[in-house]
Amino acid sequence: MDRDTSKITPADAPWLDDPSARAVCDAIAVGGHQIFYVGGCVRNALLGRQVSDVDMSTSATPQQVIAQTEAAGLKPVPTGIDHGTITVVSGGVGYEVTTFRRDVQTDGRRAVVAFSTDVAEDARRRDFTMNALYADAGGNVIDPLNGLPDLCAGHVRFIEDADRRIREDYLRILRYFRFHAWYGNTSDGMDAEALAAIASNLSGLETLSAERVGAEMQKLLAAPDPSTSLAAMSQTGALGTVLPGADTSFVLMMIHGADTLGLPADWLSRLVALGGHTVPERLRLSRQEQRRYAVIQDAAYAGASLSATAYEHGADDAIQAYLIRCALSETLPQAGDVSALTRAGAQVFPVKAADLMPAYQGAALGARLAALKASWIESDFTLDKAELLGLPTP
Repeated sequence: MDRDTSKITPADAPWLDDPSARAVCDAIAVGGHQIFYVGGCVRNALLGRQVSDVDMSTSATPQQVIAQTEAAGLKPVPTGIDHGTITVVSGGVGYEVTTFRRDVQTDGRRAVVAFSTDVAEDARRRDFTMNALYADAGGNVIDPLNGLPDLCAGHVRFIEDADRRIREDYLRILRYFRFHAWYGNTSDGMDAEALAAIASNLSGLETLSAERVGAEMQKLLAAPDPSTSLAAMSQTGALGTVLPGADTSFVLMMIHGADTLGLPADWLSRLVALGGHTVPERLRLSRQEQRRYAVIQDAAYAGASLSATAYEHGADDAIQAYLIRCALSETLPQAGDVSALTRAGAQVFPVKAADLMPAYQGAALGARLAALKASWIESDFTLDKAELLGLPTP
């Protein structure tokens, strides 16, 4: 990383100059409390990447946060007050403000916390060193646990004891692979202590809800190139634990094939390529995701026409199924084939019901339209309206 890591600027972090965010900081600082930006917003600003959420951490107690933000005319909402989190609405934007804390008791899924006034103590309860970064309202970076060198080097490292961090929340196993996919330096390999701790705690993954596992898998598979993480998940046994029957062989080839054509990442089609037993149920896919999963799976593995898939469900799904087919046959996808599927997805069937009436009515009309559409698709959309209407009735 070729930049000054001691400070972030509004050019990297526009929220530093955002009046709504500053109002929250000012309201809490008035009481003499520390207030910092924390976690992903600081990490991504240092990397020059997009920031989705701006979170804050403070030495003020939840009650003090509520009192001081209300006094400043802001709206505090106790969204997670038992764990120290107050969502403060400022300028129509919600900011999660969490009191410094330490874990008192954990069971691998949830924690009992005690509040603290020490930012270093707050940092120690986080997952990875690169996430234990803070910045004050002026953009000055606070690094209590020396996470900046890890961030700069692309080393995803658990804070202090990897085994202990994992036992605090077993979801951190999946988060480790996800963060390595997005922020890790693949040329240096993964942290040996982390992989050993993961392999020793696989049973903990079975205690997690399907929703939490599904959300992490989605984020991991959406990374530009999660190949290294997926391979390591397979080797440690983590992949087989969350998705029994999954295999990385084809998805790794699919990712490579898509990359050769500059195609964007598609997490759901990568999930299809992984395979596995009862995947939609195991990951609690939404109904829309389940439908798309089935379409891509059918076109990739069951021999459904790719052109028909493109026309009926959209070119994107057909292209993803095509990438999986190429992986299965160990061939690279071709730009011409992708273009053909894109054209197929834009086709408009030239025959309308009125063109067949009154000769056809009711069910017979529907059957004739379906037959003509099948012939049209089979012709690779070359038959025009006159040719279709001239086809003999079976």
